[in-house]
Amino acid sequence: MHHPAPWEQPTERLDQPGQGLNLEQAFRRILDGHWRYLQNERQQIQVTHEDRRRHAEGQYPFAAILGCADSRVSPEVIFDQGQGDLFVIRVAGNVLGDFEQASLEYAVQNLGVRLVLVMGHEQCGAVKAALSGNPLPGSIGRLIEEIRPAVEQAQLLEGDLLDNAIRRNVCHTVDVILERSEAIRNLVHADEVRVIGLVYDLSSGDLQFLNAVG
Repeated sequence: MHHPAPWEQPTERLDQPGQGLNLEQAFRRILDGHWRYLQNERQQIQVTHEDRRRHAEGQYPFAAILGCADSRVSPEVIFDQGQGDLFVIRVAGNVLGDFEQASLEYAVQNLGVRLVLVMGHEQCGAVKAALSGNPLPGSIGRLIEEIRPAVEQAQLLEGDLLDNAIRRNVCHTVDVILERSEAIRNLVHADEVRVIGLVYDLSSGDLQFLNAVG
């Protein structure tokens, strides 16, 4: 008798924490949505009055994404998801500060999210600024300092410096999440949450998966 894989198990996409999806199901849904995006077969997602009423009663996203604020990398578009599906935190350079960490912890602790993605992208302006080495004033300077460790690591690698720095910055953010957030770290160790780092290619639309923990 055929036993369905974990992502093939029937689930209710209704008002349940994390939409009732386990790790594998959430990841499969992300992959399926991205495939539709690449094939230009995005679902015609409409929001009805009934949908708005239901959303007003509570939110039930199935994945959380810490991504760059760049206008070209909207997660809802790239993963072909609708309103209420993704809990998205966007900040230049996809870095982790206190408020970003608090938002991710809220997603996994209060909303039942089981999949956390850290998404960088090709030609990231924040990483370019960090590579320049020029000191920047105020809050922008503080943000760039969060990327400096990735730049230092990239300078030791062969290949394109910017591409390497972008990838190392994503991996660094994944490491920082697990280092700073006891709540997320404990859920990862309990095999209840998975954290994945990836980079989006602006030219092709492809994703490069870099690391996965959990």
